[in-house]
Amino acid sequence: MAEPDNSGPDGEQRDGMSECHNLWQARLRSSTPGQRKKLVLHVDLNSTILVSDAVTQDGAVATLDHYLSTVTWGKADERGKWEWLSDSPSLLPPCKDAVSFYSQFGRTLGFTAGVGRRFRKFRDEHLELLRWPEGIKGDKDLSYKGEDGRLYHWIVPSFFQLLKDLVQEGREFAIVFRTFGIDLPRVLRAVNRALNEGAHPLFPDLPDLKLSVNVAPGKIHCSAKGITVKRSENRLSSQGGERSLYQFFSSMQGLGGFKDDYEWWAGNSFSLRGGKPLWVDPFDQQVQHIFIDDNIRQDDEQTVVNPKVFLDSEGSETRTACTSELYDIALVQNDLLQAIADPNYFTRRVHICLENYERNLQQGTG
Repeated sequence: MAEPDNSGPDGEQRDGMSECHNLWQARLRSSTPGQRKKLVLHVDLNSTILVSDAVTQDGAVATLDHYLSTVTWGKADERGKWEWLSDSPSLLPPCKDAVSFYSQFGRTLGFTAGVGRRFRKFRDEHLELLRWPEGIKGDKDLSYKGEDGRLYHWIVPSFFQLLKDLVQEGREFAIVFRTFGIDLPRVLRAVNRALNEGAHPLFPDLPDLKLSVNVAPGKIHCSAKGITVKRSENRLSSQGGERSLYQFFSSMQGLGGFKDDYEWWAGNSFSLRGGKPLWVDPFDQQVQHIFIDDNIRQDDEQTVVNPKVFLDSEGSETRTACTSELYDIALVQNDLLQAIADPNYFTRRVHICLENYERNLQQGTG
């Protein structure tokens, strides 16, 4: 599957991204190139590390079918007939006037059995790659039976490989699961068993990583009055300044998770304005935040993360950044097919963000 092209699919988008990147670079002038920061990785669940969805009750087959409809491109001709403009999936459109099949027609059951049958091979190939190891008994938390009766990994193995790679690199990091769905409690339980009990057959040595898991799900509530973050005894509000929320997430240790406010996103037309909040401080020389989500889009009217960039190093005032400004720097549009096929996918995407951040930082201080 094609990798994201940072330059954008057309010249007009590149110009927009250059303007946004100039704004980003202007806020990096007080940072020090080459300094290794703590990473806080905000990771979506459904169609990012899970190939299923408890809300829609989709298993691996339906999830891949739907995902393919979001990354295959075409357009309607003068008579309204759909014309395909791609023969393989890609995150970005192949040309300026291309739209995804999902954007044009919405959710379509049996996509690869009908109009999208040319993409059926991609679905079948990745279903095979997602299969639970043959001859190994299924695990109640780490595997599940798909609609076709076959046993699949519930969490893509590349996520656990990411944890191993970050520890091996000697990086300080935290993982914050962020989801609109209802799978979070089970994910926390499953990850906890893999990390503390060695329950994963492909990664029996995960307990050696010594990573802690907070199994208590948190909640993020958004409204016109501000943002509230709750978990166990902790309760913070943006009414006291957004800096405290940034510091809360920056201080995270190990793995944990929060359910985001889907109603707020829906009430804002599924746009950046109502998306999952991500606080970014380009002046912070200690912590770098990165968000990985399949619904991140360069079109701010159809994206899922609301990046809130601090205007100075000590204040609480933020501005809403355009997605293209932070694309592959702090925002990663997840490629579900690659997450299934490439064990090093998440590690590679994190490294790209680190390199791009450093490159922008050096340009901002040059």
